[in-house]
Amino acid sequence: MKVAFIGLGIMGKPMAKNLLKAGYELQVYDRNTAVLEEMKAAGAKVCNSSVETVEGVDAVITMLPNSPHVKSVMLEDDKLAAHMPKTATFIDCSSINPVASREIAAELEKYGIDMLDAPVSGGEPKAIDGTLSFMVGGKPEVFEKFKDLLGTMGASVVLCGDVGAGNVTKLCNQTIVAVNIAALAEALMMGQMCGVEPEKIFEAIKGGLAGSTVMNAKAPMMMDQNFKPGFRIDLHIKDLTNVVDAAKAVDAPIPLTQSVLEMMKVLKHDGDEKCDHSALLKYYQKLANEVLHH
Repeated sequence: MKVAFIGLGIMGKPMAKNLLKAGYELQVYDRNTAVLEEMKAAGAKVCNSSVETVEGVDAVITMLPNSPHVKSVMLEDDKLAAHMPKTATFIDCSSINPVASREIAAELEKYGIDMLDAPVSGGEPKAIDGTLSFMVGGKPEVFEKFKDLLGTMGASVVLCGDVGAGNVTKLCNQTIVAVNIAALAEALMMGQMCGVEPEKIFEAIKGGLAGSTVMNAKAPMMMDQNFKPGFRIDLHIKDLTNVVDAAKAVDAPIPLTQSVLEMMKVLKHDGDEKCDHSALLKYYQKLANEVLHH
């Protein structure tokens, strides 16, 4: 199976490499020439344009920052929908507004092209080791055709409903992750200020009901003051803004999401938007005038 992959950033590059390791024929394009050299060394065919990337492929995968970028590549500036084979399927792994996913799918349908929205969860570490969670929206028969392909990049691949359902599910995921990180930061800071070492708190509760994948990943980063991005604050702001838009459309109450979004906006104002979302701790450190430690 021949695959085009467009968008080779923090997540896209390791995902594309896992496709190569699984034996897929891969054609890639990205505006970052350094990453193209790396992908060429890994065995991918490097193309001179996004249009060239989609020639003769069975699937076009995008991993881009937000809705306007996906629309630009597929329908507006690059107009890949007009150049890709009508037998090919568009698989968007970007995390975007589900309304935009449905709009793009409707336009692609005019070209006779099927679409899956397939956003992921797991961040850079799981992108590297191929254990991402895929939340997919689309026709069941199209999903079945490409389930194994997605499975080379993820440990979990679940069809959630029609096109758009993948991104609705991803927004739910991003809400839960954001609120978890904020609660973790709040609890560790409060515990330290009450005289208990954060490491002891983490050790004592991680195996109980409060334990989570979020806690295991982010508590050590917080205690080390390590905010190297696996998933950046500015990207989480983008996702939570999409949550707000989606919730507003159906009048869903989201007070916790709104609160964490405001915390993240404060961090962005402070210049921390490129930090990992575990940097929500910085919001509490600023309020407490105290630094979390081991």
